[in-house]
Amino acid sequence: MIVIQNVGASSPARRRRQWVKGLQWAVLLGLMILIYGSHAPLIALTKVDGQVPFSPSSCVVMIELAKLLISLITFLLTEDMSALCVPPPIVLVAPYAVPAVLYALNNNLVVLMQAYMDPSSYQVLSNLKIASTALLYSFCLGKRLRPAQWLALGLLLGAGVCHSYSSLDLGDRKWVEAKASPRLHITAWGLFLVLVYCFISGLAAVYTERVLKSQRLPLSLQNLYLYVFGVAINGVSYLSSVAGEHHFLQGYSGVVWVIVAGQAANGLLMSVVLKHGSGITRLFVISSSMLVNALLSWAILGLQLTPLFLLPVSMIGLAAYLYYR
Repeated sequence: MIVIQNVGASSPARRRRQWVKGLQWAVLLGLMILIYGSHAPLIALTKVDGQVPFSPSSCVVMIELAKLLISLITFLLTEDMSALCVPPPIVLVAPYAVPAVLYALNNNLVVLMQAYMDPSSYQVLSNLKIASTALLYSFCLGKRLRPAQWLALGLLLGAGVCHSYSSLDLGDRKWVEAKASPRLHITAWGLFLVLVYCFISGLAAVYTERVLKSQRLPLSLQNLYLYVFGVAINGVSYLSSVAGEHHFLQGYSGVVWVIVAGQAANGLLMSVVLKHGSGITRLFVISSSMLVNALLSWAILGLQLTPLFLLPVSMIGLAAYLYYR
């Protein structure tokens, strides 16, 4: 009788905890989708005479530095500070350098690829990182996906391609013909680079998830290790590419600081997803953010939405249903 009574009494409390946990995840993912989706429109708002007035590499350094400081403050407020007094073993810390190297490499690949393809081709082909992440997630982490889940990821990939294609505005033939060179182009070397980019993107996400979940350390301490390397590697990248006459914070406006704050928050929230969720959830966040991006571009920048916009919306909704049912 006592056991039955306790189980019955704890059932409402358990359901309440599950409801609160579900609400927390919904808020977290919704915030990430909003930040991801607002990134490109915010960058567009910073442009002066069609040019970005600040150094993108310095912005990346500021984002990494903000994540490092927030992680340090969080650790000092929630954990035992004695862990910082003793230097951690190199074997424990070294794995956190790999994601920083991979992401820095991909940032440089994005710039390099522009010489071998047009931006629209890159926008479409970069959706292949959905497939690469799913394959690496299955093989490297040993996660077996059901056929319905593979179908869902295929729909997610198709939604990304459809959304990217709908933004190309290929119907205006007069405008295209007025150009001296074709608008859409990609070389064999460009195709190779975009495949490498998608592979590295998937590898970085899967590797980061594996490191965060394999070590029984507080997430704030793991973030400290991650972003120390992030600041160092991106700082070196900035110093090696910046011209001597430019200041580090040159061209920063209020909107740029909003971008820095948003991307820093997004990086920290992504760590929560990879630690307690999965890299596949990250794919759904990125795909859903494309829709937010389109809506914000329509509302803020006055860009027109085509009827094809409804197709990726439906595909992402169906993909989420198939994967998480």
